[in-house]
Amino acid sequence: MESRSNQRDPNVPRSFVLDRDVPGAAPGRVLVRTGDTTVLCTASVDADVPPWLAGKGKGWVTAEYNMLPGSTTPRKRRDRGVKLDGRTSEIQRLIGRSLRAVVDLAALGERTITVDCDVLLADGGTRTASITGGFVALVEALRATPELADAAGTPIVDTVAATSVGIVDGVALLDLDYQEDVRADVDMNVVMTGQERFVEVQGSGEEATFDQQQLFALIALAQQGIAQISRWQQETLGSGWPMPS
Repeated sequence: MESRSNQRDPNVPRSFVLDRDVPGAAPGRVLVRTGDTTVLCTASVDADVPPWLAGKGKGWVTAEYNMLPGSTTPRKRRDRGVKLDGRTSEIQRLIGRSLRAVVDLAALGERTITVDCDVLLADGGTRTASITGGFVALVEALRATPELADAAGTPIVDTVAATSVGIVDGVALLDLDYQEDVRADVDMNVVMTGQERFVEVQGSGEEATFDQQQLFALIALAQQGIAQISRWQQETLGSGWPMPS
């Protein structure tokens, strides 16, 4: 196969940065950079819940995802009105499911946390970067909510992160950029908790098939990558890390 960007080995992720020093009014904010892919993740807390949850003593975590017009070439049109394109809807549902998997909604109380993921530059892996950064923004927002920050426990029951893997020219690769993604015979997104439990695995062959051995190899590669991302999340949050060391 062709050499990877920055001469990476197959099991090496792109450069990764979680920057909490970003302006904004939301209590949780982080800028995620994985290679050239850049996503702004913010988390806001509202003291109410969707109507179907009112009075049940539980909260809700939801997500919105958007690729800004300047994030791709050619320019991506803005989503207008309430109708989202299918890809946008599917990705923001994935982000929401991933974050809810590690939140005790009863401990959250009747509050809604909305995590907004706005893609500034897309070069592959925008959904996985959104989940990884969205979790950091979520923790920051909880820390900034006095009733939750002062509570004995935390609504966070585990950590969550995500990465992509794929098979390109017969080789299993970790953390695909766009050029690798479009050439991949198999493309997979994996979401896992810090306790190495799976939240979601999205994988498919692109005019190709894959066998059990290749599947297991991709899963192992994703587990390795997510363990590293989890360490980066912990370093970013420092004393705000919600799990015991």
